[in-house]
Amino acid sequence: MSFKPTSSRKHYHLFEEEQIDHMYFDISPAGEIDANKYSLYNFTGDPKLEYAEWDSRMDMMNSWFSDMKANERFLYERESINGSKVVSKIIDPVTKEVREMLNFASNDYLNLTQDPRILEKVTAIAPYYGAGAGGVPLLSGSMNIIKQLQEKIAEMKGMEQSIVYSSGYGANIGTISGLLGHRDVAIYDMFAHASLIDGSKGSNKKFFSHNDPASLEKVLKNIQNKYINKLVVVDGVYSMDGDICKLPEILDIAHYYGAWVLVDEAHATGVIGKTGKGTLEYFGLEGKVDIITGTLSKAVGSVGGYVAASSRLINYLKYTSRSYMFSTSPFIGSVVSSFEALNLISRQEAGMDKLWENIRYVKDRLLKAGFNIGNAETAIFPIIIGDDNKVKEMTYRLHQKNIFVNPVPYPAVPRKLTRVRMTVTAGFSMEQLDYTLNQIEEIGKDLNII
Repeated sequence: MSFKPTSSRKHYHLFEEEQIDHMYFDISPAGEIDANKYSLYNFTGDPKLEYAEWDSRMDMMNSWFSDMKANERFLYERESINGSKVVSKIIDPVTKEVREMLNFASNDYLNLTQDPRILEKVTAIAPYYGAGAGGVPLLSGSMNIIKQLQEKIAEMKGMEQSIVYSSGYGANIGTISGLLGHRDVAIYDMFAHASLIDGSKGSNKKFFSHNDPASLEKVLKNIQNKYINKLVVVDGVYSMDGDICKLPEILDIAHYYGAWVLVDEAHATGVIGKTGKGTLEYFGLEGKVDIITGTLSKAVGSVGGYVAASSRLINYLKYTSRSYMFSTSPFIGSVVSSFEALNLISRQEAGMDKLWENIRYVKDRLLKAGFNIGNAETAIFPIIIGDDNKVKEMTYRLHQKNIFVNPVPYPAVPRKLTRVRMTVTAGFSMEQLDYTLNQIEEIGKDLNII
């Protein structure tokens, strides 16, 4: 394997040259793969990569990243030195200076990562239990404080029982892979989170059009006699678009065709429902869904994941979900903080009213300015642009104005839906929102986005 730059192109020899052409890339003035002409797909998803050795794959991707850095457009991995705060202190990736930035990139919707009531509990309890659980849940990692959190989650979600995982990703991949065999199938909303889709690797999966019950019914009709067990998988609130699942219709259709329904409540808990319990409370469907999963790292402000269901199913998953069986029990500090955060949410003392005041204000301003925010209904606002370079440029210009937002280029979303992702939290003042929205409007006009 060799890497040979030319004056205007870079090409990489592939392992089976008689079967496939070289991979050629235009180069930038910096002498690297031109970051304005290619997307991450070229280095992670292109089928030709199967013929490239690891060294070449790494060279390609790192050259592309180097070009973004040379143009000061690499705005990932920005480091905070004071945690997830409304005003976060961020190390500038170019100058290395510390910037005080308005943090519109966080999923900490209720700002509970910094809540003094929670931090006081963690400080008091964590030393008693120690830094870690010391074992997996089925062996020495079973603790009464973890059981209390599991009981709280089950109560909040209206289910018989729950178990907690060390991550939301682990909860999703472990639940779905623990259920599905070679003769079973998962049917996903096409915008379902990656952790849900990854759970069906090695099994069967189908997709239906986003939030489209008619599309789901068409899929279920076509496969109704082909698989033993069918699992329909949706998000309560979708992480890239901020829209709410059409759960009543989806639930009716799925159950009519004999399928179970799994709802991931990652971005719904603490955000929707009268008391913040999530999608089922929002629609009055408590106890109607077969499986609920979620993370403790969004509005709950901690880290970890869970699955809630019937006692029979939870007992089954304890011994079939490999990410539960073979992962050490969650960090004790995260267990304590999650328990206290769920108590605050349940008692309506977590600031959800202020969150929704901010959501309504931002949505109104963005729509009046003429931005395309899709079907956003919650704290997640996609500023849909459909041009990777403009996405990077808008993110960079906002960074220069000390506003921290996330770029979402292809292939994270389809090319025509690339966007800047902005999340709203309860802690922002109206002055901070006005400053941010004024900058977004000015940059949007300058880039011909609006």
